Amino acid sequence: MEFGIVELSRLQFATTAMYHFLFVPLTLGLSVVVAIMETVYVMTNRPIWRQMTKFWGMLFGINFALGVATGITMEFQFGMNWSYYSHYVGDIFGAPLAMEGLMAFFLEATFVGLFFFGWDKLSKVAHLTVAWLVAIGSNFSALWILIANGWMQNPVGAEFNPMTMRMEMTDFFAVLFNEVAQAKFVHTVSAGYVTASVFVIGVSAWYLLRERHVELARRSITVGAAFGLAAAFSVVLLGDESGYSATHSQKMKLAAIEAMWETHAAPAPFNLVGFPDQEARETHYALEIPWAMGLIGTRSLTTEIPGINDLVAQAEDRIRSGLVAYEALLDVRTNRDATDPAVMATFEAHSADLGFAFLLKKYVDNPLDATEAQIVLASNDTVPTVWPLFWAFRLMVALGFGFIATMLYFFYRASFKGMNFPRPALHLAVWMIPAPWIAAELGWFVAEFGRQPWTVDGVLPTAMSVSALSMTEVALTLAGFVIFYTVLFIIEMGLMLKYIRKGPFQDVDETAAWNTRHKDRLAGRRNADAIAQPDQQPAE
Repeated sequence: MEFGIVELSRLQFATTAMYHFLFVPLTLGLSVVVAIMETVYVMTNRPIWRQMTKFWGMLFGINFALGVATGITMEFQFGMNWSYYSHYVGDIFGAPLAMEGLMAFFLEATFVGLFFFGWDKLSKVAHLTVAWLVAIGSNFSALWILIANGWMQNPVGAEFNPMTMRMEMTDFFAVLFNEVAQAKFVHTVSAGYVTASVFVIGVSAWYLLRERHVELARRSITVGAAFGLAAAFSVVLLGDESGYSATHSQKMKLAAIEAMWETHAAPAPFNLVGFPDQEARETHYALEIPWAMGLIGTRSLTTEIPGINDLVAQAEDRIRSGLVAYEALLDVRTNRDATDPAVMATFEAHSADLGFAFLLKKYVDNPLDATEAQIVLASNDTVPTVWPLFWAFRLMVALGFGFIATMLYFFYRASFKGMNFPRPALHLAVWMIPAPWIAAELGWFVAEFGRQPWTVDGVLPTAMSVSALSMTEVALTLAGFVIFYTVLFIIEMGLMLKYIRKGPFQDVDETAAWNTRHKDRLAGRRNADAIAQPDQQPAE
């Protein structure tokens, strides 16, 4: 593959996105875990739960600050490196990003300050409300971003305007309730909850191995295991929902993930393992699970899932249809004042395939000048590189089922074995801490790499989306981002490890007061029992 400005711009955006997503899952999950812990504190008034809330809240705050710092540059890149993309679809893509800034980011940022500095200034219920508003703000932020990303995967509620040469929104609610966006939101948020749960269990296991902060660690594992178990099941179930939506919105991505070269008779099997060969268009040594892909992808035993080869043939047909739309578009642009109704009718009949004609711009300036060989090349470009998608998806799924098993085990030990955990299990929990980040990054890789060669699926090719920059300019900014983000990552890791080693801060006054009240209650109960059941005197 020739490495040019498009590939370098993709590398830059992928690098910054992957760095940013190191912080997002833990922010999403810890915000809810902290709110749950404070809820228990308000209900029970036990100082240990306040101590837990403050400790895990401090780690959340460190991660939140670094997430904000790395996220700001993401939006700037749309104008710097992807200016034609911003011009072409900014009417739709900009709306959810603006909503994210107005409704979610300001809500989250405002209340996160109250959370950290309001402990002694707000009532318990008021502070609990703040904690939940921080959690809601974090998740709302993810919602709007994933609505924007979901539209790129499944562009609904918009149409191309030949007069402005831009995509324009026609139905905001179609964009808002896009099935791909909704499935991605719940799946991504659930993955964040799993990340936080594994993190809480792992850090708590580290304390137990060193016999430090035992009461806090055991209760934290209990919360993490219960919350994480529900989230891990949700990740798997909603991942299945994402596969189902891809069946009719991103068929090529689904076929590439499965390395399904030919269309199978329904129901299609699932390739558990295998070795995809893109040149030969076959998968060597495939181990299949009969019917599984048909059930996952179609929820039926009778609906076919098209293979890559058939989808390439369909893409070739759509390129030819798109050329008709492109030629009509040129006529419309040339004769704006007196557009022939027949020309407009022709354009509208083929406008859904206009983006496929744009695939030819990789090979020729004017798509109408493309040769038959170039049309074939463009249709083959609709197939992403299969083997990394195939294996990334399977590793992600394997990790997902591993999280379910881990959460089940710790939930069982916490609920039925008196919160006693064997040392080998604690060691495993510590070593598992990086695993959910690996799974999350793999998930984003599958979602974004599987969409290629499109920036907006079926509408705008990636090759057309980039800014008119030189390789040197993009390379320098990429190097700057890598250095800056690496420094931020090292700072965050240093701060997190520092405060984990230091351990939770104990509120001595409140703990002493609670112990005094608890002793008084126990003494009162003993006195009441003594009055209710006086000693029996022997009869004379």
